[in-house]
Amino acid sequence: MFSKPVNDAHLSLMPPILLEGSTQALTLESTLQELPLYQFQADLSCLGIEMARVFEQHPLLPGVIFVEQERFVGMISRQQLLEYLLRPHGVELFLSLPLQVLSSYAPKSWLMLANTTSILSAAQQALQRSPECLADPIVVQHSSGYHLLDVHTLNIAYWQIRGIETQVRYERLQLQMLQSEKMASLGRLVDGVAHEILDPVSFIWGNLSHVSDYSQNLLALVAAYQKALPQPTPEIAHIQNAIELDYLRDDLPKTLDSIKTGAERLSKLVNGLQNFCHIDEVYPKPADLNECLNGVLLLLKSRMSSEIEIVKHYGQLPPVPCFVGQLSQVFMNLLSRSIDGLLNQAVGDRLSSESTRDRSSKIRPRITVTTDLCTLRESDTRWVSIRISDNGGITSETQHQLIEAFANDQPFAKETSLTTSYRIITARHGGKFRVFSRIHACGTGTQEPTSTEFEILLPVA
Repeated sequence: MFSKPVNDAHLSLMPPILLEGSTQALTLESTLQELPLYQFQADLSCLGIEMARVFEQHPLLPGVIFVEQERFVGMISRQQLLEYLLRPHGVELFLSLPLQVLSSYAPKSWLMLANTTSILSAAQQALQRSPECLADPIVVQHSSGYHLLDVHTLNIAYWQIRGIETQVRYERLQLQMLQSEKMASLGRLVDGVAHEILDPVSFIWGNLSHVSDYSQNLLALVAAYQKALPQPTPEIAHIQNAIELDYLRDDLPKTLDSIKTGAERLSKLVNGLQNFCHIDEVYPKPADLNECLNGVLLLLKSRMSSEIEIVKHYGQLPPVPCFVGQLSQVFMNLLSRSIDGLLNQAVGDRLSSESTRDRSSKIRPRITVTTDLCTLRESDTRWVSIRISDNGGITSETQHQLIEAFANDQPFAKETSLTTSYRIITARHGGKFRVFSRIHACGTGTQEPTSTEFEILLPVA
């Protein structure tokens, strides 16, 4: 670092200063102001010999910035200066005359960047210069003036960051592989538990029809005995009163129906668990997407309060070749997102209603799931459309980010549930993942808050 100016009394140049930059480790977001920058300016009225002496005393100085009345007019690198001095009569021409002469010969192809420019972007722009300018320093514009950045320092920082980026990608890949293995192990575990539950459930479900027939036959037999013996013996009358025969005859079918309903619900729940934790094969298999949606909704039922209304508009869908386990994960991600938003909104509405004592304007949270067959303008292929929307409001900023991200086919830079869903639909299934902004009109003429509708399009083979 240059600690003090050159000790020449006749020198009228600003002494060179090295700004050390930041001492923090470089990151992917690091900018040029974090790198060592040289501050060395020379007025065009100075003699060339004065500037040459400064270069001689400071061999690491990459160049000089030309100013005229404190206004930037150009730049010349150390290498270019040496080339001019090696020309015939170069020493007499450029050292004995003011720098204005040298400035007129200096090329005007310098690269000027703001100090807030990222190192990665600056390195890419520096490499796009013409071959004769690749070694020239870069002019960095700062609020306090103009500085010079040695291109070798920039390249070193660039490759350091690229190494960090590679390490981050490697660690992220390792984390994804670990997470995938963990989810696969958890899926196998849950699938095994679900299979163990399904066996006794199937046993109960298979025998319920026989129990129902047996009970109906026994009740018919009891009715026949009552008809043949209108006056039962005291012992039989005592048993009838003890077991409340009339109530038993009326309640037994209801009890069996209740057991049947519970077994059916448990069977659907276990099938939903098996579909969600299904270990997908190499090739897709036909699946009923309506049943897949019902299974996911059943798994999420414990998270949905009684205030959330589920509206289903299912169309007649053919079996769709897909990886049902991954599609179940997509449906789970989108529905969970809607449930979280509606629950947060419900809490906010409840607090605001308690403060204003007005519940008349409260809108019941609702999730709408729609499936249908459709065709697109750009293709004659039939597509299955799955639309998931809710009437929960979102901020305009979030709405803009969602629509802009999906419009550019680059959902998010960070790994999120939406990123995973987007990748499963587009890359794994060859489908389309869309997002729309909706404003729902109410019957009173008012409008509900702006919400978001996600649409999944899958090709039908």
